[in-house]
Amino acid sequence: MADNSDNKEKPQKPNQINIELSEEVAEGVYSNLAMVAHSNSEFVLDFIRLMPGVPKAKVKARVIITPEHALRLLNALNDNIQKYETSFGPIKESDDPAPRFPINFGGTVGEA
Repeated sequence: MADNSDNKEKPQKPNQINIELSEEVAEGVYSNLAMVAHSNSEFVLDFIRLMPGVPKAKVKARVIITPEHALRLLNALNDNIQKYETSFGPIKESDDPAPRFPINFGGTVGEA
């Protein structure tokens, strides 16, 4: 009998997870505001895009996670922020809770 070991999938390690990322999800969603709510069993993270001059902001993504995963997310964010600040310097935090937009978004200003 012929050995077909080249055609077999490699065995997965016990704690290894294969993660698939579609092209659409890989593009990401821009968000400049996040809101967090929680219950006794879950955390709800709403990622919002707030645009200047538009009175209504849209939730672009909602992620619902368990409290344990929320804690893991917090730890992962803390770790990544420390690494970022080591490479690029401290992140400056604004006193203003609302994002500030340049009136012309950095483009040329039209004249009438």
